[in-house]
Amino acid sequence: MRNEMQLQFSALSQNESFARVTVAAFIAQLDPTMDELTEIKTVVSEAVTNAIIHGYDNDPNGIVYIHSIIEDGTIYLTIRDEGIGIDNVDEARQPLFTTKPELERSGMGFTIMENFMDEVEILTSKSGTTIRLVKHLLNSKLLCN
Repeated sequence: MRNEMQLQFSALSQNESFARVTVAAFIAQLDPTMDELTEIKTVVSEAVTNAIIHGYDNDPNGIVYIHSIIEDGTIYLTIRDEGIGIDNVDEARQPLFTTKPELERSGMGFTIMENFMDEVEILTSKSGTTIRLVKHLLNSKLLCN
C-alpha cells in the first residue's frame, strides 16, 4: 500500500523540530526500529537546517517543502527549498565543508544523509535545491490497512 504526505512551512529554525517530528509520526506506521527512526529524524533535521541556513540564508520568508511517500517498506523523502542553490555540490558533499564557519557548523550534513540513507540525490540550481532520499526499512510492517 502507498501512503503519502506533504508539508510546507516557513524557513524558521524553530520549525526544524516540527518537521522532524512530523515525518517521524508519519513513518511510525511502518514500525521502524529505534535506530531507523533516529536516523530518519536526523536526516530530516540536517536537510531542513541546510535549507533554512544555506538555501534561504535565514530569511523567514522562505518556504521549506517536504514530500514523503511510504510504500512496500520503503520511505521516499523529498526536501526542497526555493533558495539560492548550491554552488558546488561535490564540494558541499565533502566531510567538514561548510560555507558558514562563523556559525560553527560541523559541515557534516550531506555525509550524515549519505551514511543513514540508502539513496541520496541532490538537485540544485540558482532557484533552489531538492534533496531526494530513500530508506529501505529492514523489518517494516505496515500497520494501517
